[in-house]
Amino acid sequence: MRGIGAFLFGAVAVLLLRSTALSAFAVRGIVFDVLAFGTLVFALKNGPAWGCTFGFVLGLCADLDAAHWLGRHALVLTLLGYASGRIATTVVRESVATQFALVFVVVAIHQAWTTLFEMGGLDAAPYLLARTAMSALATALAGTLLLIIARRLSGGPLFGHASDQPGTAR
Repeated sequence: MRGIGAFLFGAVAVLLLRSTALSAFAVRGIVFDVLAFGTLVFALKNGPAWGCTFGFVLGLCADLDAAHWLGRHALVLTLLGYASGRIATTVVRESVATQFALVFVVVAIHQAWTTLFEMGGLDAAPYLLARTAMSALATALAGTLLLIIARRLSGGPLFGHASDQPGTAR
């Protein structure tokens, strides 16, 4: 029951942040990709099955929220949630450098995928690269800082011991 509560709370929090607080930054050209970040963190904590489920639910809700192709976010976030959960078994999830790199890569993939649908042709390729790089860098910096603060406030590791498999309890 606790896992379902965390799932629902996380999904609602991410969707509210995307629709309210972070939309003001997006208008100014700084995109904090909270969908990809939330999917990554949930997958690192709970493993590939919960990660892809969380990514699918977030993506589907984001697709229903906007006026574009249904499944655009759901597909890529499902795959990123699964891949992030799988890679969580082989990396040191508490490492700041690992967290920065994972957030950067996951956001870059998500942004590249979603902006491909907005491209009108090859003329927009520089825009695609600039938006993807800026979003990945901004989200990686802010996300890593947020994870550092959360680790300090919790007083222990966020994702468990390095030898623990994600999604399992001791």
